[in-house]
Amino acid sequence: MSAKLNFLFLLTPLLALTFAPSISVASEEDDGFVSIFDGTTLTGWNGKPEFWSVRDGAVTGETTAEKPTDGNTFLIFKDEVGDFELRVKVRIFGGNSGIQFRSLNKGNSVVHGYQTDVDSTDKYMGDLYDEGGRGVLAKGGDKVSIGMKGDKTIVAKLSDRRDIISAINPMDWNTYVVIAKGNRIIQKINGLNTVDLVDNEKGRARANGVLAFQLHAGPPMRVQFKDIRIKRLR
Repeated sequence: MSAKLNFLFLLTPLLALTFAPSISVASEEDDGFVSIFDGTTLTGWNGKPEFWSVRDGAVTGETTAEKPTDGNTFLIFKDEVGDFELRVKVRIFGGNSGIQFRSLNKGNSVVHGYQTDVDSTDKYMGDLYDEGGRGVLAKGGDKVSIGMKGDKTIVAKLSDRRDIISAINPMDWNTYVVIAKGNRIIQKINGLNTVDLVDNEKGRARANGVLAFQLHAGPPMRVQFKDIRIKRLR
């Protein structure tokens, strides 16, 4: 091996350490992920039974013209989450839904807090929302910093809106990844970065809370979740 190649061989791992992100998505082979849905029942989850069931091996939320919901309603996991990485496959037929985390259980199957948006249209695709609170925290494709007083700054562009739309499989399964560590939240859809948020707002940023799935009020819709796995990071 030449002196130059030997130098590069030694330098490569140092560069990898220097530029490695502070939060990384674990590979499929990594240990620590546990399934929180058994594929046949809603054991460990609580919601209104008229809207939530297991169908085709997936958690299924559905409203119809004959059975609407007056307000957004949620299926809530039994345990709270703090720092974690969540992986879940989602498909939606009409309407809007979301993955709630670090949220407050308000009772009557209602939660408020961070929400990874799941949308059947292009409008909210990839967004990070604060249900019952601050509204949109980051639009899909944006790296955002929120200051102590709530001021939002777009730090960089992660992806173009058109790239996010192109990455989605309409009315088919899409893999969502949500990582929350400290005050930083990362979202990915089908491997594409959609949001990277640092939330420093005093009294609003949350470090832990409930995990839940949303069924949105409005026209009839159906949303499904499967392969729900979580890795706790603390």
